[in-house]
Amino acid sequence: MSTYAIRIAGHLDDHWSGRLGGLAITRHADGTTVLTGCLSDQAQLYGVLSGLRDIGVTLISLEVDDEVPAD
Repeated sequence: MSTYAIRIAGHLDDHWSGRLGGLAITRHADGTTVLTGCLSDQAQLYGVLSGLRDIGVTLISLEVDDEVPAD
């Protein structure tokens, strides 16, 4: 598992979280939204990115932290 922070243009409502891998949604005053949380693998990441594409948002950045140790 890895922890991701995906910054997009615009504000997303909280109801999108379920469709986007359960990532936490944080809206910022600069008009961007950051989706953060753990994803199990790249396939799940690609699913989130496809979902963002499908709803027509603009991707600003994607950051990944080192692997999260398994519990």
